[in-house]
Amino acid sequence: MKKSIIIIAIASLSIACGNKKENKDGSQSIELTGSVSIDGSGTVFPVSEAVAEEFLKVEPRVKVTVGESGTGGGFKKFGAGVTDISDASREIKDKEIALCKENGIEYVQLTVALDGITVVVNKGNTWATTMTSEELKKLWEPNSKITKWNQIRKEWPNEEIHLYGPNTSHGTYDFFTEVIMGESGASRTDYNAVSDYNVAVQGIEKDKNALGYFGLSYYEENKDKLGVVAIDNGNGPILPSIETVANNSYAPLSRSLFIFVSKKSAQRPEVKKFVEFYLDNAPELSKEVGYVPMPKSGYDAQKEAFKNAISGQ
Repeated sequence: MKKSIIIIAIASLSIACGNKKENKDGSQSIELTGSVSIDGSGTVFPVSEAVAEEFLKVEPRVKVTVGESGTGGGFKKFGAGVTDISDASREIKDKEIALCKENGIEYVQLTVALDGITVVVNKGNTWATTMTSEELKKLWEPNSKITKWNQIRKEWPNEEIHLYGPNTSHGTYDFFTEVIMGESGASRTDYNAVSDYNVAVQGIEKDKNALGYFGLSYYEENKDKLGVVAIDNGNGPILPSIETVANNSYAPLSRSLFIFVSKKSAQRPEVKKFVEFYLDNAPELSKEVGYVPMPKSGYDAQKEAFKNAISGQ
């Protein structure tokens, strides 16, 4: 299920009649109008949504639309020139680059946060507290014959596993399959493929034999309802957390989260200011919604990249 939110407010009468606003320091600046359209990754959605809500407090007359159609779905719109910004939980693919070129869409890629894909189970699952990367591969590989827990480890229950994961339009699907299977898109197909991660949360919460995966933010938001699996990539079981994602010990499931900004759109004042606001506030807001901020130097580099991109350097 694709969803989107529109964040907009009607300016109060005190500012609706003019085009200037008073800043906190007493100075005045031009009040922005216009719109910013965003779509793409369901993983990056909570960050963009939080940024949009805070931006509204600064620029209440700018309409910001944040959609959630998956990384692949977002790139289709972005490459066609429909959106200004595309949220992505993976790198852009060659076919998506080609679509952008075909339609004359030049863009700048900016990293806004870090994430760890989190493997979750039902709260009542007391056995699958750890899994190895190899066990994940055997469970999720194409044409996998594993249907019961005891086929993974003999001491686990002789009961059917019910799997949940993102559908093929999600960057989380692409990244997970690439790092676990060694090939993007290589996955068994007999699982509950969801477009909305909240559907997976609800399904796993109700089913003792369910297992699934999605971004860390969705686990953090629902940790009272779900269990989490520590992943052993050869150095012992590691749980996903701000610390383990930041230091990359939560391997191989740590990753970067991106926004792709149309250079043409960024020439509009409201889009330019929104992106600058995004990079200024991403460290705090990404942490608030359950993701991992980069070091200050990382955000400084992104700000410089954006500045150079819109100035033509």
